[in-house]
Amino acid sequence: MNILLSRLPALPDVRLPRGRRARMLRRCLAAALLLAGLLVLLLPPSARGAPATSTVVSARDLPAGSVLRAADVRTVALPDDLRPSGALSASDAAVGRLLSGAARAGEPITDVRLLGNSLPVTGEPGAVTVAVRLADAAVAELLQPGQRVDVVAGADTTNSASVLARGATVVTVRRSDDAGNHTLGPPQKGPLVLLALPAQVATQVAASSLERPVTVTLR
Repeated sequence: MNILLSRLPALPDVRLPRGRRARMLRRCLAAALLLAGLLVLLLPPSARGAPATSTVVSARDLPAGSVLRAADVRTVALPDDLRPSGALSASDAAVGRLLSGAARAGEPITDVRLLGNSLPVTGEPGAVTVAVRLADAAVAELLQPGQRVDVVAGADTTNSASVLARGATVVTVRRSDDAGNHTLGPPQKGPLVLLALPAQVATQVAASSLERPVTVTLR
């Protein structure tokens, strides 16, 4: 082995001038620091050492009145300075709850965006929302999200007044529609109210609201 090595041509002794060597070392060090900085920026906040808390966010765009399922939400580590007050930390706290307003994908879910656990439709696979216009706009002004009401159809020429659904949950009230109701002719129905009901009941309520005046009684 030593004989073979002795026969190899000697490599030239490459030595950089001291000034040039120092400049190259500084450039390599600067490039290494820059690369390290970029890696730090790409790391999640928890890996960078920044204070972060597990936060529930919507996994996709969700409409108002959605009963949240496990696939609708996910958890991310959100920096504490960006985390909104009241944000949920565990998915279990959101699953089965009713979303009072629409949410974009990635939006943190806070306690004020969800209605109570005592909702009659909570956790039911067939729970849906139905939009109805109340016969009396003054009644709609008394409604708030999360409120429990009974849906009543008024009497007409062929039907007497009857209860269509009990324990419906108010999801939201579209009071902005009021401006478009000031027209000539007969009085218009009240604002649009979104109610959460089991699917089989919601269909009946939606159909009846098109043919008969509908109102609600407050619980």
